[in-house]
Amino acid sequence: MATNRKVIITCAVTGAIHTPSMSEHLPLSPTEIAEAALGAAEAGAAIVHLHARDPEDGRPSQDPAHFEPILAQLKAHTDAVVNITTGGSPHMTVQERMRPAAVFKPELASLNMGSMNFGLYPMLDRFAEFRHDWERESLEKSRDLVFKNTFADIEAILAIGAANGTRFEFECYDIAHLNNLAHFASRGLARGPLFVQSVFGLLGGIGAHPEDLMHMRRTADRLLGDSYQWSILGAGRNQIPLATIGAAQGSHVRVGLEDSLWIGPGELAKTNADQVTRIRTVLEALNLEVATPDEAREILQLKGKDQVGF
Repeated sequence: MATNRKVIITCAVTGAIHTPSMSEHLPLSPTEIAEAALGAAEAGAAIVHLHARDPEDGRPSQDPAHFEPILAQLKAHTDAVVNITTGGSPHMTVQERMRPAAVFKPELASLNMGSMNFGLYPMLDRFAEFRHDWERESLEKSRDLVFKNTFADIEAILAIGAANGTRFEFECYDIAHLNNLAHFASRGLARGPLFVQSVFGLLGGIGAHPEDLMHMRRTADRLLGDSYQWSILGAGRNQIPLATIGAAQGSHVRVGLEDSLWIGPGELAKTNADQVTRIRTVLEALNLEVATPDEAREILQLKGKDQVGF
């Protein structure tokens, strides 16, 4: 009998794009972030993608001290794969962004595959008031911001992974990023199976039309052949529609409040678990099976929970 394909759900629980004033449901403190990640895992996320925030004002933080209590809770209470960001915030230096992955040696870390404009300033038109001065300042600065991910930066982060046995979620925001990934694969610095996270709908990257999705898929197939695992990240209202299209065509999926604050038109998601449950319903309606954490480890050839540094 034919077996159903296993689909990995990643949940990115807080991120650096959305600010505290945008949703009362956005996890900010270490306790809130840990609880959000545990809820997402219980709902079916095999991978939880982690950013941390300063509990004083909710600004993005790559201080390992802000990650430590989150990681301790996850290590104790879930088998989900922990994926630590090296993207951090576009306003940080690459050296800052590397710190948590270097210290904690996770099974998986994110890696942005090219420098890009990263425009968040249109969100200034959607929110009249902000609780903290840094929120408005951060959004306004994105009008004149290049998110720096040079070839040297990428090489440095890949070296951390090679030293620690950490594999990567390669975040590709545009076609050029796929070419960059193929370049590093050809040099033997990025090893298959390459976990390619195709990111759609961020201003400065590829758009969110279904044709954009198919262009990314065709290009990845041409450049990477059968050496990659494909996943879909749709920003904002594109989250569930693009994940659905991608899943129907062979992808894994990513949801979470880092990528979208919404669960439906005009309705804020109250938890990350709500979004995991929504995409799980879609996957099961497509007769696809949700991968367990151990199945995700097998698919992505990860080193195992007992090999991390936290």
